[in-house]
Amino acid sequence: IGHPEIFPLLLTEKTQEIFNCRPDEDVTEENCFRCIKKEDIIQDLKTRAKTSDFYPLKKVVLEYPGEELLVVFDPNFQYGQNFYIIASEEAKENFLKVKLSIATAEEKEETEEENREETLEVHKPWVSLGSEKEVEEESVKERDTKIKYKISRVRSKFGAPITFTDKNASDDKDSYAECTAYEDNTFSIKMLERDVGVQMVPKLREASTQTKWTFPKNASTQYCPRQLSDEAKAESLSSETLKKFLTAVHLRMEIALQQNEIMNVFFDDWKALGEDQEEGKPDVYLKAYQSFTDVQYLKNRTISCVRWHPTIYGIIALSAIEQPSYEEQVNLSNKSLLHQSVILLWSFFDPICLQLVLKAPEDIYCFQFSPSDPNIIAGGCVDGQVVLWDISKHEERLESAKPVADETIDSSESEPRAAAGVTEPSPMKAQHSSTEPPLVRHCAASSIPYSHTKPATDVHWLPCNSEDNQKGGTSENKDENYLQLVTCSPDCSILFWSIPSIEHREKFLSEKIKEEKRSQMPHGVPDTDQDLDLSWKPRIKINLRERDTNTEYGPTRISLRELQYRYKPSGKAKSLSALRAPIKESPFTEMSVSSSKNLGVLENISTDFFVGNEDGEVVYSAWKKKIDTNSAKPVSQKHSQKYALHTETINTLQKSPFFKDIFLTIGGQKFAIWKEGVTNGPTLQSSCSAGRFTAGQWSLTRPGVFFIGRDNGNIDIWDLLKKTHEPSHFQNISKSIITFISPSSASAEQHFLAVSDNLGVLHILEICQTLCHPSSNEHANVLNYFEREVKYLKYCEQEFKKYQKFQAK
Repeated sequence: IGHPEIFPLLLTEKTQEIFNCRPDEDVTEENCFRCIKKEDIIQDLKTRAKTSDFYPLKKVVLEYPGEELLVVFDPNFQYGQNFYIIASEEAKENFLKVKLSIATAEEKEETEEENREETLEVHKPWVSLGSEKEVEEESVKERDTKIKYKISRVRSKFGAPITFTDKNASDDKDSYAECTAYEDNTFSIKMLERDVGVQMVPKLREASTQTKWTFPKNASTQYCPRQLSDEAKAESLSSETLKKFLTAVHLRMEIALQQNEIMNVFFDDWKALGEDQEEGKPDVYLKAYQSFTDVQYLKNRTISCVRWHPTIYGIIALSAIEQPSYEEQVNLSNKSLLHQSVILLWSFFDPICLQLVLKAPEDIYCFQFSPSDPNIIAGGCVDGQVVLWDISKHEERLESAKPVADETIDSSESEPRAAAGVTEPSPMKAQHSSTEPPLVRHCAASSIPYSHTKPATDVHWLPCNSEDNQKGGTSENKDENYLQLVTCSPDCSILFWSIPSIEHREKFLSEKIKEEKRSQMPHGVPDTDQDLDLSWKPRIKINLRERDTNTEYGPTRISLRELQYRYKPSGKAKSLSALRAPIKESPFTEMSVSSSKNLGVLENISTDFFVGNEDGEVVYSAWKKKIDTNSAKPVSQKHSQKYALHTETINTLQKSPFFKDIFLTIGGQKFAIWKEGVTNGPTLQSSCSAGRFTAGQWSLTRPGVFFIGRDNGNIDIWDLLKKTHEPSHFQNISKSIITFISPSSASAEQHFLAVSDNLGVLHILEICQTLCHPSSNEHANVLNYFEREVKYLKYCEQEFKKYQKFQAK
């Protein structure tokens, strides 16, 4: 613009080397031009074709009349590129003349400076004005002779001890020298002295300041634009100053507009770089999403278990247990009148109203949705019973997530109530009940004599896989003997259950309704209904007691290695047991530790599992099931490994969702991570904390992340890839104790963490993206970390054995 003969040109490093025009070597800011032959440029165009840097100016080069083109280095990018070409002979000569005149002027200046330096180098002869005398007078010279002292001692007394005694100096001659006073000529020089008195007198000034108060008043300022007349506008637009300004800034403005379209010019690259490299303050948080509580069912209750619905988005269930006072514990007769034992189901879309209420015979300590049929829920009660619910009739209500006004009770009990002649409620009562959630009865409950004697603290579903038939095909297993549920309790027992059939469950419900009907009938009326055998009993029972050592393991949490069992009773074993023990027939196969040596192999049962007990011990048992030939009962040779690490009852024992052999245990003031098959101890254990760890869960999306709840209401977030000695982040959720943690992956971008506390409040937290999306190779890095820890444990064990052998020798 303003120079039509100038064409900007971008020369790469390769082109600069070919034509010897490399910046700061061949061309500089002072010597900034280079004459290149036109033939060389045409040859480069032929050789490299479109890849040549001169290809955009091919037409200009071919039409150039001269033999050499002038290429000028542009370090300040005045024309937009690092070089530009002058495409006319006249402009080329003018440019060279200007550069030549500048060079001659610089040479003249250099010669003048050299002449000045030569004239300055000619020095004048030095003339003395008496200054050397003053320098000589001020110089320090030694006038007194130095005194030398020589102290010696007899050689035979070298190194001898020195003793000091008191002695009168006047007894020995030359024992001391008296230094008498004499007049020194040095101080006889008369000096001019003047007495001057100085007195510091401060200047005092009294001053006062008073702020003048004025009445407030409203004021405003309006800026008016400067208006130009049409003549002034025309004159300004046609001025040479404006044209020069536009010519100078047009190219820079065009580049700036292009950059604004390409990238955000206000983006702080340095700040973004600091955030990427900063590890101390990561973007980690748990955002409050919703909270649930209920005055009727959760008042003065503690939430014991929280589970997400496996298939329906936004549905969450919880159970609560009571914290009885001392008076309530003594007076257990009024326990049933104090509260109702239920499981509550909420929805995100209606957080105020309950969706379902599952009625239970006692408080539910733990429960689980069936993975194969989410409409079936199994729960463990505080009295040891195992209860089942079937919510298939309310599945549409949960999927719609809207309160159903006309559905108040289970449909299974509506017909019997009508048949019994129960009077219809009044319109006011019907209106009140329409806002209440449906009440669902349990469809099966275990028999109390065959249940746990202490609270059922953990429940797990076993996978219902297909079974191979004799013809080589596969068929769905619907046999009642197929084990589908396992529970544990501190009464040292582990029970395996098969789910009752649909007919059994329907009979159980009808029997429960008849019991309620009979309870409402007057006394003396005979009951015509026949008693049905609807008891639900376990199939297998494992007693965690060692008869030889009388050791008991009261499990509170269990994690089985293979959750797949098929119980097939042997006919021979039944006949022998019937002959030897005809007094009482057990409804389940009981396995315990036996001291008998006459054992035979029992197939199709494998129960390798981890157990956490009330004493804070982690027990790993590898049971080998065999048949006792004497009693014809399946017993076990147990090789158990016990680790006393935790200080209190273990509240969490969970397998990692990414590694089948990695387990997390939490109890008391410590947590630990174990690897199955490693007998040296945990691969990672925390230091003793000031507070207690009350709950914990692995992350569902990141292998190295897990969450731990504390008794002060905090959630500790541990990231093994960042820190292993302390949590990478913590956040306060509640003022009370955290009782349960349950994560859920609603979608790829939305993940939740359900946290319950001791006050009966359920907090739904949204997990941030940093804790949801794993880093690159995170799975391999975490696995490598566990392998390194295992190698370290083995090395320590070997060194300890060597030390023991050395001590024994």
